[in-house]
Amino acid sequence: MCRCWGPYWGWVPCGPTPWLLLSLVCAAPFGMLGEETRQVSMEVVSGSPTPQNLLHIQAVGTNSTLHYVWSTLGPPAVVLVATNTTQSVLSVNWSLLLSPDPEGGLMVLPKNSIQFSSALVFTRVQAFSGSGRPAQPPRLLHTADACQLEVTLAGASPRGNHSRFGLEVAALGTGAACPTVKELHSIDDEYAPAVFQLDQLLWGSAPSGFVQWRPVAFSQKQRGRDSALSCQASALHPTLAYSLPQSPIVRAFFGSPNNFCAFNLTFGDPTGPGYWDQHYLSWSMLLGVGIPPVDALSPLVLGIMAVALGTPGLMLLGGGLFLLLCHKQYSEYQSIN
Repeated sequence: MCRCWGPYWGWVPCGPTPWLLLSLVCAAPFGMLGEETRQVSMEVVSGSPTPQNLLHIQAVGTNSTLHYVWSTLGPPAVVLVATNTTQSVLSVNWSLLLSPDPEGGLMVLPKNSIQFSSALVFTRVQAFSGSGRPAQPPRLLHTADACQLEVTLAGASPRGNHSRFGLEVAALGTGAACPTVKELHSIDDEYAPAVFQLDQLLWGSAPSGFVQWRPVAFSQKQRGRDSALSCQASALHPTLAYSLPQSPIVRAFFGSPNNFCAFNLTFGDPTGPGYWDQHYLSWSMLLGVGIPPVDALSPLVLGIMAVALGTPGLMLLGGGLFLLLCHKQYSEYQSIN
């Protein structure tokens, strides 16, 4: 589920996505967001000679329609189209869509009713074969028992000046209890400048499952201190399963669980840098099993500590030796020959 904030505080739903635990598309023209309710339908688009994954969600209002087209043809992606009519339809040309040049294989008709269109592609959900760190901040330490998810929002139109974006995350609890959230602190900020905190969500006592993230996001592709945004997490609270978008894979594996817990992540603050700077937002998390990786002090910080602590020690030692030699050389007591 995607949520948006304007300069004011308050939850604003950004369109129905009834089949996912969370989605990341949140943009539509101002004139098309006044609908209090929409009639939502969902269909798997068929017609291909072989089964393909193409899901169409249609949300019809009083004078407009939103089309969400989800697919895993190639990288996972969603296409969002907003029209100013209740009669717009999705047209799929499968032979063209599956060809090397698929342009024109997916259309919403009539074309002149389209008021807004955009797309989101999930280009990176990365798995690791060993321990290490990614090349870009926040450079979360990973193991072979973890994978990294990077959430990127790019090109979406803000709802107003200094609009803030948030992400709702729903986690399946173990039994009746919610997972626990812990904050870890360190003096080392080499891998995420000016960030000394690591947050983690744990399912029961280790070893079990975990989620880790640093409370920082970035408003530019070149991630650095000047583009860092704060990432604030709300308290984890139980929530009713029927109030969440439904995930087929969760239901297929777990049946119909009702012990979900949810929390919200809010990116940026109204006065600092934000999404509006470059129309870009990126946040990373680590998902894994077993004992969560723990950051040790980096070689750079160890070197700085050695210099910082060693230099006074060497000065004291040198000063002591100097005083000792001077004392022997200029002592008032001399041997009698």
